[in-house]
Amino acid sequence: MADDESGDGQLEARLAEQEAFEPSDDFVEQANVSDASIYDEFADNWPACWTRAADLLDWDEEYTQVLDDSEEPFYEWFADGTLNASYNCVDRHVENGAKNRVAIKWEGEHGETRTYTYQDLFREVNEFAAALRDLGVEEDDVVTLYMPMVPELPVAMLACARIGAPHSVVFAGFSAEALATRMNAAESRYLVTCDGYYRRGDPLDHQAKANEGLSNVDHEVDATVVVDRLGDNGFGHDLQRNQHDWDSLMSAHQGDRVDPVERGAEDMLFLMYTSGTTGKPKGVKHTTGGYLAYTAWTSHSVLDLEPEDTYWCSADIGWITGHSYIVYGPLALGTTTVMYEGTPDYPDRGRLWELVEKYAVDVFYTAPTAIRAFMKWGPEYPAEYDLSTLRLLGTVGEPINPRAWKWYYKHIGGEECPIVDTWWQTETGGMMVSTLPGVGTMKPGSAGPPLPGIGAHVVDTGGDEVEAGQAGYLTVDRPWPGMLRTLYRNDERFVDEYWQTHSDADAGEWVYFPEDGAKIDDDGYITILGRVDDVVNVSGHRLGTMEIESAIVGVEGVAEAAVVGGDHDIKGEAVYAYVILEDGYGGDDEMRDRIVAGVDDAIGPIAKPESVTFTPELPKTRSGKIMRRLLEEIANGEELGDTTTLRNPEVVSDIQEQASGD
Repeated sequence: MADDESGDGQLEARLAEQEAFEPSDDFVEQANVSDASIYDEFADNWPACWTRAADLLDWDEEYTQVLDDSEEPFYEWFADGTLNASYNCVDRHVENGAKNRVAIKWEGEHGETRTYTYQDLFREVNEFAAALRDLGVEEDDVVTLYMPMVPELPVAMLACARIGAPHSVVFAGFSAEALATRMNAAESRYLVTCDGYYRRGDPLDHQAKANEGLSNVDHEVDATVVVDRLGDNGFGHDLQRNQHDWDSLMSAHQGDRVDPVERGAEDMLFLMYTSGTTGKPKGVKHTTGGYLAYTAWTSHSVLDLEPEDTYWCSADIGWITGHSYIVYGPLALGTTTVMYEGTPDYPDRGRLWELVEKYAVDVFYTAPTAIRAFMKWGPEYPAEYDLSTLRLLGTVGEPINPRAWKWYYKHIGGEECPIVDTWWQTETGGMMVSTLPGVGTMKPGSAGPPLPGIGAHVVDTGGDEVEAGQAGYLTVDRPWPGMLRTLYRNDERFVDEYWQTHSDADAGEWVYFPEDGAKIDDDGYITILGRVDDVVNVSGHRLGTMEIESAIVGVEGVAEAAVVGGDHDIKGEAVYAYVILEDGYGGDDEMRDRIVAGVDDAIGPIAKPESVTFTPELPKTRSGKIMRRLLEEIANGEELGDTTTLRNPEVVSDIQEQASGD
């Protein structure tokens, strides 16, 4: 990492420490993990400690070695064991007497519902597995799933796992070009998609997009399966050559049974393509044994899930959060998982809370970007619904600022539900840094300590651990079962992107670098400061954007903020802020002054914004992440780059116009 010209390149932490909250005695008493000695137990017995995760699964052939680190950093977990993920998520619950327990509760945007018991799921997974085999899918063939939030998606995932065919899920909001790119990279010859889905009341033509993507795949696609989601509201597309109707296939294989294929623990379960710094998506490879054990263990210990729970993760299965914590983790534990097709504010802003009440949700897991939207809309919406069934709340996807955390705690959890603020990535497979809700004190804005067995540290540019209160770079110096094994067909890039920066290969010291900045406190709690490229360098001081944004959101009336660095004649780089206000507040000079003063008070004059632009929305990717690159281009008056990956591209020109008038 390059140093800046006037300093040593080290990140600085400026925001004051936050207050702390304790879980209630009632929660601790029922928690799956409530003994703090688990941290010492995992440390003293590493890596054998991870048998606790593996023991949550049923194995066809028991493993004899927990970790094989003979080919670092290509670690292998439980390598000589065999199992099947579909069996672990479906069959064993049926066999153990839970066939009538609900596995999936699905709600469409217009209120349609479908309920799958574990017996229902067993039947449909078997039938679709038989259909895939009949179409020619064999073990180790990659099957691409380009589908929205419909129950057929987890059915298809589990059917693929059943026959040993890795799946590659492509988020339904991605373009036809993105689909083709991913199918080409995986050399996938099979696609499962659908005719369309609903968004804000309107049907979207997904089949046309899928067909366009297929036309740009540079190899023969042997078969495409199309789910009829829209029915009479569909767009009238005829099936093309080698395309098959889902319902017809299922009818043809009604009652069929397919024995789950015995897979090695290190056999690939799925590919997930994630954005790369080179612009070429990276095919993150996750395997069957370690990944499934890790998602089951973190669902059990961090999300506190029990089989009797009704649990809702509001993510999309097109992202890793949905893979790990809608499908594989909860279903491996035999829990009821909720799926919702629509958006949080359709047909009104109380939609999510209506569903929490309707399904008596016990555990709710969502993103800070959603919580900030809830804040903007106001507490009157959740106040209309009975949320008393909630036992635990969680956040995922990005750091949550302290004010949003406390709003969530008060207005959704009634100051009774612990909050787990989880840090992890597509590449880690599951949660890495978080409090254990039955053990740890919660500190708003801080994710918490590393989970038991996780060697996460905050280091300086030289790789040495920073002192408490200091900022640096998050690293992980020990492997973990849920980790990616490599990048698909690109071992060299895997090593270069994740292991080179802080490792000493000659000394056998391999350190994983997730490219996030962080700070650590006296209790070992880690606060994520954002990606290392989300840094503002003001007069030689490197400040994480998360801290400045938290200070801005701490001002009454502010719902959300994004800050970037922009060119400045004297400072070199200055802070430019883009701010969303809560309903009922106006973006006037008085509010600007209050925001500048708030940053000054919380961090210091070095971080005061040069400019504050008010906007009703921020440019966000379809996964909800703020596209700061575009905001930097606006701050610098540059020509705007590609906006096609945004879910709201129209907002960029509005912000540009507003900023030019400031």
